[in-house]
Amino acid sequence: MRRALAVVASSLVGLLGGAGATLALQADDPALQVPAFPGGGALPVTSPAEPGTFLAWTPGGLPNGFRARLAALEGVRRAVVVKSDVVWLTRSLSSAGEVVDDPPTGLAFPLEVAAVHPVEYEPFVTPAERGVLADLANGFGILGESSARLRGLGPGAVLEFGDATVEVVAVWPDELVGAHELLVARDRGRTLGVTHDRYALVQPEGEPTERRLAMLLRSALPPGSPVQVRSPGETPYFRQGDAVLPPVELKALFGEFAARPAPDRPGYLEIDPAWEETHIATERVPLLGHVTCNVALFPQIRGAVRELIELGLQDTVDSFSGCYARRFANRDPEQAISHHTWGVALDINVERNPFGAPPDQDPRMVEVFERWGFIWGGTFVRPDGMHFEYHRPSAGT
Repeated sequence: MRRALAVVASSLVGLLGGAGATLALQADDPALQVPAFPGGGALPVTSPAEPGTFLAWTPGGLPNGFRARLAALEGVRRAVVVKSDVVWLTRSLSSAGEVVDDPPTGLAFPLEVAAVHPVEYEPFVTPAERGVLADLANGFGILGESSARLRGLGPGAVLEFGDATVEVVAVWPDELVGAHELLVARDRGRTLGVTHDRYALVQPEGEPTERRLAMLLRSALPPGSPVQVRSPGETPYFRQGDAVLPPVELKALFGEFAARPAPDRPGYLEIDPAWEETHIATERVPLLGHVTCNVALFPQIRGAVRELIELGLQDTVDSFSGCYARRFANRDPEQAISHHTWGVALDINVERNPFGAPPDQDPRMVEVFERWGFIWGGTFVRPDGMHFEYHRPSAGT
């Protein structure tokens, strides 16, 4: 088990190390080095180019019409809205025509695919990559580096999504594709089922703060909409839900499963039983009882619980409501796949912490779980106070 967690830890270090390549919105500046994760290591050293680029997203996706309203806002110099959805990979072929991905019959691999308007996206990548964007308009796709490494594919490979195919023209660093597995043009994305606007990259006029930009963007959103704004260097990847690990990293750390939407349970998934057999287990854990989680996560769960007991904080855990759950986020098939599906998130004290309500957890308990590498959902843009999710390896394991 210790060896399994060591593999997880070393894989995460390698994945984050790849973020050293720069966007057109980033450059080296040691003075702006910031922590990657609470209590963790450091992000790649980044600082804004001129003009600075900001990330903006809203939980559940940007509303209809936001793209046009954003483009019309005074104070916005340039902006691009990025679509993102889960698309089902049914087969892949190498550049030599050899079958690489071949999921079990009736199942497919869920890929997080982003779609952009190539001309609008051009100012947000380095000049060396801009020539490739023209190929997107002709139906080609760009793999993120983690996706290419996971699949063992490169330029010339072909991805099949049922009757639709995408030929890979290039492999880009993860931060250039928002840590998505595949980047395509908006028109091509529509044929694949990529239809939801998820986040925006914004280059404002002048030198606004995050707060001022958020106020400006709220004028283009429905009243009361929560919006997250990030400045260059603040987060490893400019993408929606940037507080948690993207799916491609979860796949590299905890395994990739083949699945399909459950035909008789909307919002739920059927998972390849062979993956479940090797990656999911049930063990008894003090305070929590029987826990069904990813096998690689148990050392960190046990470490956190053991520390709670040693500190006399066992009464801060009233109930445990599960870890592994095969479903989409919020059981909504139009959202991303829940990280519970990898078995890497715990729900604790659910009754006091319903989704979206002000969180009610003992801060000492939260601190212990954060020390053991979990991120707490009580800090999310839309609070999820019950939620504790794997975010980094723990020094104590």
